[in-house]
Amino acid sequence: MQNWYNIFPKNLSLSIYVWIIFSLMPFYFIFRSTSWLEVILGTFLIIIFFVAYRLSFLSNGWFLYVCVSIMMLISIGMSLVYGYVYFALFLAFFIGNVRHKGGFITLYVVHIVTTIVAAGFSLVYQEELFEYQLPFIVVAVLGVILLPINTYNRLKRQKLEAQLVDANKKISQLLIYEERQRIARDLHDTLGQKLSLIGLKSDLAKRLMDKDTLKAKSEIADINKTARTALKEVRDMLSDMRGAKLIEELEHVKQLLEAADIEVEIEGEHHLKHSPALVEDVLSMCLKEAVTNVVKHSEASHCLIKINETSNEVTLTVEDNGKGIDQTRQSKGHGLRGISERLEFVNGQFKLKSHKGTRLEIYVPNVIQQAKREDAT
Repeated sequence: MQNWYNIFPKNLSLSIYVWIIFSLMPFYFIFRSTSWLEVILGTFLIIIFFVAYRLSFLSNGWFLYVCVSIMMLISIGMSLVYGYVYFALFLAFFIGNVRHKGGFITLYVVHIVTTIVAAGFSLVYQEELFEYQLPFIVVAVLGVILLPINTYNRLKRQKLEAQLVDANKKISQLLIYEERQRIARDLHDTLGQKLSLIGLKSDLAKRLMDKDTLKAKSEIADINKTARTALKEVRDMLSDMRGAKLIEELEHVKQLLEAADIEVEIEGEHHLKHSPALVEDVLSMCLKEAVTNVVKHSEASHCLIKINETSNEVTLTVEDNGKGIDQTRQSKGHGLRGISERLEFVNGQFKLKSHKGTRLEIYVPNVIQQAKREDAT
């Protein structure tokens, strides 16, 4: 429910005090009359107008259009009798709040026509009064034309922004769920099989302890080796889960390439300025995977890493001069499946080209950061 002060337009370039002045001005016009009957009638019309104006914000359906019709008639009457045309601005603001497109267009057209006609007649019959008001009346008519469209579009934009915020919240929740599922799968694959193997070998070693001591010692040694392997895999997995900084990963891959006698060249942005942490983490992991593939499979002597960031997108390119790959088998190896799965979390994509080497181009939009920057007005 709207508060009482919402009788004045919000989020406009005009101050609320200007609208208060517009609310008090009609009393000045009616008290200029010499007839007490006109003063009482004008006061009554002003009260009815603001009551209808308030009720229009609380109403829907046919009653809303009844309130608007009453306000239009009062606005026309105040124009013709008292020369006060500025109620039309209140009406213009309210019409912009009508969400039904057909109702908005109808009220908008009717209001423009009635305002112009009423102002024209008043100008003819109250020439002396309107002579010094003409510039303000022109401004009021322009406001009647522009204010509903501005208000309608602003509210529509706010609604879309609210929907975008809700959508991004749901995406964030899905990302958390997917990440939990991935962690669960990794833990199962990393620890599940190893722990099962340790349990079986422990039972076997227990049975062999009295029968075959050497065999039992061998099984215990296998248990120790398996436990160390599982511990290493868990540590590697936790290291991958830690938020990675791109500049740190660049230093790591540089050391890795130099250790493999591959000349490395890094171009572009080392510090990401517009990208959220999630995007930077994903890019860091993709870079690590891509460079690992270069070292293991490319037989290259040179590797180029290029990073280009704009406010809308980050592009990561890893290019080598190696033997290239068989693109018909790219879905089965070379870490591309892992890169693809990571990019799905941030709506990213990649392109792979293999000609006199391999060129991997990764594109990640900064949609999450944009959502944070857009505040409802």
